[in-house]
Amino acid sequence: MPSEAISLKGHKDGYELVLHSEASFEQITTDLKKLLGKLYKDNAKFDADKIEFSIKTGKRLLTAAEKKQIEALFADYPLFTIHRIKADVLLKDDAVEMIEKNTIHPNADIIRNGQVKTIKGDVLFTGTIHEGGILQATGNIYLLGNVEGIVSAGYPDNDSAVIVGNLSAAQQVRIADLVTIFDDENRADSFEPVVYVNDLHKLSYLRLEDLKKLRPKIYSKIGGL
Repeated sequence: MPSEAISLKGHKDGYELVLHSEASFEQITTDLKKLLGKLYKDNAKFDADKIEFSIKTGKRLLTAAEKKQIEALFADYPLFTIHRIKADVLLKDDAVEMIEKNTIHPNADIIRNGQVKTIKGDVLFTGTIHEGGILQATGNIYLLGNVEGIVSAGYPDNDSAVIVGNLSAAQQVRIADLVTIFDDENRADSFEPVVYVNDLHKLSYLRLEDLKKLRPKIYSKIGGL
């Protein structure tokens, strides 16, 4: 069914639906309602319990209310489900968050007992973490400072993160939901300065030169330190 507001492409897993940026949202919903009705009448041709639609909005950013309108149209047809709605542009806040997550942030703070410093993305830490202080990052943590407290990478659930640096005086290391507590009998080895989550979902340690094999993208990002 030709439409100036929407385009439809079929593939083996369902449909790709493109909402044209130049069309009004009212025209899009009108044409979409007609299209879904026609496709549903032909559902006997489909050998599937569900048919998925990936919806592309191009340079149009749908509001929450507009997304709900589209979801409501699909709700009238139990055979159809929306796999995802994706735009070719980002909201400013989303773009800022993406940059933060993919940037190594230098930090030279002094984190005292009871204080928690949280950073989005990776952090190159050159400050001091006193006993009882916590440095946590959503990404990787590279330590060049003095660490006597707690270091938490991949906060809260990124188990692909690593901690790199001298942890011989640290109280704890954490990656995602995993924790190792150090004491006089259980102390981090300064000659194996990389902490990571192994295939058994446990914290493990290796030398910096072995990081290239384990996480080549991370190794390249930091230039081998």
